[in-house]
Amino acid sequence: MLKSENKIGLWSAVGIGVGAMIGAGIFALMGQAGAIAGKAVYISFILGGIVAAISGYSLAKLGARFPAAGGIVEYVSQAFGVNVFSGGISVLLYLSSIIALALLAKAFGSYAAVLFNLKGSLIYTNVFALSIMAILGIIQYFGVKKVVKFENVAIIITIVILVVFATVGLIYLKPELMAPALYPSSNKIFFCIAITFFSYEGFRIITHTAEDIAHPEKNLMRAIFISIGIAMVIYTALAYAVFGNLEVGKVIEAKNYALAEASKPIFGAIGFTIISITALFSTSSSINAVLYATNNISYQMAKDGEFPSFFAKKIGLSRVGLFVSLVATALLILFLDLLQIAAVGSITLLFIHAVTHLGHLKIIDKTKASKFLVVTALLLTLTVIVLFLIYSIKDSYTILFLFVGILSLSFLLELTTRLIINRKGAKGNPK
Repeated sequence: MLKSENKIGLWSAVGIGVGAMIGAGIFALMGQAGAIAGKAVYISFILGGIVAAISGYSLAKLGARFPAAGGIVEYVSQAFGVNVFSGGISVLLYLSSIIALALLAKAFGSYAAVLFNLKGSLIYTNVFALSIMAILGIIQYFGVKKVVKFENVAIIITIVILVVFATVGLIYLKPELMAPALYPSSNKIFFCIAITFFSYEGFRIITHTAEDIAHPEKNLMRAIFISIGIAMVIYTALAYAVFGNLEVGKVIEAKNYALAEASKPIFGAIGFTIISITALFSTSSSINAVLYATNNISYQMAKDGEFPSFFAKKIGLSRVGLFVSLVATALLILFLDLLQIAAVGSITLLFIHAVTHLGHLKIIDKTKASKFLVVTALLLTLTVIVLFLIYSIKDSYTILFLFVGILSLSFLLELTTRLIINRKGAKGNPK
């Protein structure tokens, strides 16, 4: 534990949450969400924020009672014990990080392709996406880890540019483009919540600071609510700015780089270039951070027996887990489009949240949380999953099959690892 003078304060925790939420993800998700909910996508962002806030209440209560850097992994273990089920969820959480990497890399590839006027071919997008993964993988192989100052600068620059873009976009907004008559059916607004929820997922990072935050019983929840509130305002303003300056058809046409396209009517070609470069800067920074964290996660899971021991084997100045993560990410980049990656990632994370809330109900006497709010969080996350799956299977069963496949793979990997190394059913008793 840190000494009191080194504790993370409320606003520092808020900064961590806002930094984790705002930035790279929105470059990828605005167009994908808009393609579903159209002019009403701002409503989906508001509803997604509400779901995130209620889910955040449950996680904050768990974090205050069980402060640990492992976050959800720790909470699930506390609720269900250390067994195949909790281990499978841990593996699923690792795979969700791989999905996040693929989402960020694909977004990088999309913006790079349009910046160099190479749009129209998925080949260029994938080449740029794979290239940034390879470059950052090589950097981390040689031991150049996450540079905190670089990450902080990237976050600040991204937020400033997005706020300026949203503000000017609202000033030049064309009211006729946001007329309620242009809104889609309410069903699509609700179907879209799964995608917009993904843009708030960064709030979960705050729970990882529970051990070091001052007065976690109060500040953890405050930090989560404040950071989600700030993100919600910015996302809503951005959605209004984008769709208040572009026809829905143009957003759908440019859904992989919607923010850059929306800057054209306001700032012209210079704005398009600035937003595209900001997207490249932001996504590459986030990839570097997530890749570094994912490498550490796979190393820790190998040490804990959740993954085969070779994941922790040193190779150069890194570990085998880094290369496994890179290969897995590359496969997603090559075989899935941006919407499929975003959809599977969001549903996977919603499922993990639902399991966490279900587990919370088992130990709610320890957290002293409101049973009503935890049940609400559970029902909301499950409802959002079901709604999006209903929407997706109208055209194809791909998203459903991918989700079931990733879920099955998680438990298959956990079970196989246990059989190989003959682990005990538990490594200790929960607190």
